Amino acid sequence: MANTRPKWRRSVRVAALAAVGSALLLVHAGGPSTASQRPATSADNLEILEVRPTFFVIAAASGNVGVQVGDDGVVVVDTGSAADAPGILTAVKRISAKPIRYIINTGPDLDHVGGNEAFAKVGQRFFSGGGGRNEILTTPIVSVEGVVQYVEAFPQIAIPNETFHYSRKTMYLNGEPIEVLSQPNAHTDGDAIAYFRRSDVVLAGDVLDTRQFPVIDVARGGSIQGEIAALNRLVELAVPSVPDATREAGTIVVPGHGRLCDYYDVVEYTDMVTIIRDRVREQMKAGRSLAEVKAAQPAKGYVGRYGNLGGTGTTDRFIEAIYQGLGKEKP
Repeated sequence: MANTRPKWRRSVRVAALAAVGSALLLVHAGGPSTASQRPATSADNLEILEVRPTFFVIAAASGNVGVQVGDDGVVVVDTGSAADAPGILTAVKRISAKPIRYIINTGPDLDHVGGNEAFAKVGQRFFSGGGGRNEILTTPIVSVEGVVQYVEAFPQIAIPNETFHYSRKTMYLNGEPIEVLSQPNAHTDGDAIAYFRRSDVVLAGDVLDTRQFPVIDVARGGSIQGEIAALNRLVELAVPSVPDATREAGTIVVPGHGRLCDYYDVVEYTDMVTIIRDRVREQMKAGRSLAEVKAAQPAKGYVGRYGNLGGTGTTDRFIEAIYQGLGKEKP
């Protein structure tokens, strides 16, 4: 019998995802100024990856979007940029005709929250709040409290309305426990990790981007210590595949941008960041200035792979962020 499944609905081995990520050529928006400047991405140009039977990743120009589906409806993690939102929504409908029940934002950047309005308008809340016939039932948007200050200019429907300030918010949809884990002061002061426990999929947002050095936005509360804490949290959550099994047997980690990762990818990236942090710290203990630290090349050995000269995660910016963060530590 011929295979009647849509050609996009295919399982993708994590071992092959490096090639997929390279082909997608995803570009990090790097903050509020660039996401709206790129042309919109149509649904036909989006890559839909079936990473689990009920979990998909849509790779858009503005970033990776997670989609969990089931009898209860659809849970979306990040909504891409405003320009990409119509195409991403069309892709979501290709995956499932069920209503969008929850939106989770992993951070405040416009390439992750810019599509909130479009998604919230078509979403459906499970239960009424008891306000009667005239009640406006907005789609739940989950984030840490820190996100709200950066989206205050958004229409009310697009602003996260289920925020939390504690370490973990839990939900249960489509037969699966979902944890949204606050990661304070990592990429920014509004970062979170979304963990789908039954699917064994973790969405890391911008705390993980294996295409470049971490983008630590010091002006918005980011810090090297918070970044390393977030990466270590990912390592703790992820389970490696067993020997002689396919790599997709382990936890799948979805970064905010670029190819999908597994436990070993996260460990390698975490080690890199920690080593460079320690090199900078040793230079600072010796009384070196920022210029002297840069001249000592603490990122040597990693620049060829992670030193994105034309993007937001440049070597200079990374070293500057480490230096500023460590300078605030007590002697």
